[in-house]
Amino acid sequence: MHKSVLAIAAHPDDIEFVMSGTLLQLIAVGWQAHYFNIANGCCGSTKLARSEIAAVRLHEAQAAAALLPAAFYEPVCNDLEIFYTAELHAQVAAVVRRARPSIVLTHSLSDYMEDHQNTARLAVSAAFVRGMPNFATVPPVDTYDQHVAVYHAQPHGNCTPMGQAVIPDYFVETTDLLERKRGLLAEHRSQGTWLSDTQEMGSYLTTMQELGREVGQMSGKYTYAEGWRKHLHLGLATREFDPLADALQACIALSPTVH
Repeated sequence: MHKSVLAIAAHPDDIEFVMSGTLLQLIAVGWQAHYFNIANGCCGSTKLARSEIAAVRLHEAQAAAALLPAAFYEPVCNDLEIFYTAELHAQVAAVVRRARPSIVLTHSLSDYMEDHQNTARLAVSAAFVRGMPNFATVPPVDTYDQHVAVYHAQPHGNCTPMGQAVIPDYFVETTDLLERKRGLLAEHRSQGTWLSDTQEMGSYLTTMQELGREVGQMSGKYTYAEGWRKHLHLGLATREFDPLADALQACIALSPTVH
């Protein structure tokens, strides 16, 4: 198994909110991390022009990826243009083939924002075609045939768009990593005012911490945690292939419903 993990998120700062603790835990046990935001963050400001804020957010994301550390892949579209299209599918699949992950971390399939949901769909499909020589990626990248497991992060607010609570299947402890997570998210300085003004998050650093505390409480074991649900194995791996649970035995708790 190739010890490679690829985080695929919608926007700069999404990885830091719900995935970075798990990336840090995997890096600590020898995994190579890869960092990919599909959109460039061009709508994340009320003051700067699209091109200006996109440049700022690219720099912020690169800085956060370097701190992890993780290999960085540049975004491929604008904010609010993440749709399930053949063009984006081919581009996301190229990143998957370049990273050759055994683990893909991505958004929930049901989340508060369409960009998140479409990112999750694209990530799953890109993993599915990783070994199909007749599927052409953009740019062209050679296939790889190893097993891959896709894990979906907690939706923002730990609930569906209809307000239903989402309980993870896996809880990865982040208690001792909280300050490192805050440091990674703090690299996205441009988003402090934006998230407060447009989504009533107050301090985005505090919001991240509160959501992690909620997941920790759900675990019944950890003070802070990130939650995950594993995508169906069909087309991706064998039923028993569960590299996240295998790699993080010392800091992961499973829901009683996971078999």
